[in-house]
Amino acid sequence: MTYTCFELSIDNKVAHLKLSRPEKRNAMNPEFWDELPAIIKDIDENSKARVIVISSTGPHFTAGLDIQAFLGSGDSTDAGSLDAGLKFYQQVKLMQDTFSSLEDCRLPVLAAIQGGCIGGGVDFTTACDMRYATEDAFFTIHETNIGMTADVGTFPRILNLIPEGIVRELSYTGRKFSASEAQAHGLLNDVYPDQETMLAEVMKIAVQIASNAPNAVYGCKRMINYARDHNTQDSLDYVATWNMSMLQQEQMAEAMMANAQKREGNFVELPKAAKKIAS
Repeated sequence: MTYTCFELSIDNKVAHLKLSRPEKRNAMNPEFWDELPAIIKDIDENSKARVIVISSTGPHFTAGLDIQAFLGSGDSTDAGSLDAGLKFYQQVKLMQDTFSSLEDCRLPVLAAIQGGCIGGGVDFTTACDMRYATEDAFFTIHETNIGMTADVGTFPRILNLIPEGIVRELSYTGRKFSASEAQAHGLLNDVYPDQETMLAEVMKIAVQIASNAPNAVYGCKRMINYARDHNTQDSLDYVATWNMSMLQQEQMAEAMMANAQKREGNFVELPKAAKKIAS
């Protein structure tokens, strides 16, 4: 299948999703917001891979929202009307859902970032499980610079990744945040000299993740997300309940045997999503 904003390949149980509008600095046009969640949902619900790597093309990861594309949509609703306000709210909620699809899917999502990660790019990458970047990468909470407050996911997520004082400085000033600074504060897992090296190393990490039992990795993602948003006692109870129903002794035995025999494990894939019950 072909997409307007992305290229997709799946190999070695790793799905590689590339932003593919380099001539537009991979700005997020209206098609982007529909295509991304649809692709993620298809990979996840149909168990097509065990890990997703997201990278980009051209000099920048993304320039953020393609404002010109949205301004040219032809909607002439009075900007001061209640109808306009409701439409804006609904549009923002749909855009928030696009990035939440990365967090909600069962698979780990790794972002490989080169050049600028601007505006909506921060919302995009903070919704991923891990972030890696090239030395020339930089981040900008750019919305402040154009007279608005970032609203598609930056603040609820970035505050879980870097100190609050740094978030306040970056958002109040709208300044560039270099890869080295981002790594020092915990936003990035690692930084590489160039995109080719970064992609090679990120793919090694993805393949290592994909070699583990899918149910165990999925459980890790669920527990980390839950623990981030709940207190210790609730999280302890949740993981006990989770393993009470999800722990598979056969998969544990296979994992231990595969490790002992230094071979690839023969694991059961995550089940495909249940289809809706016909009315």
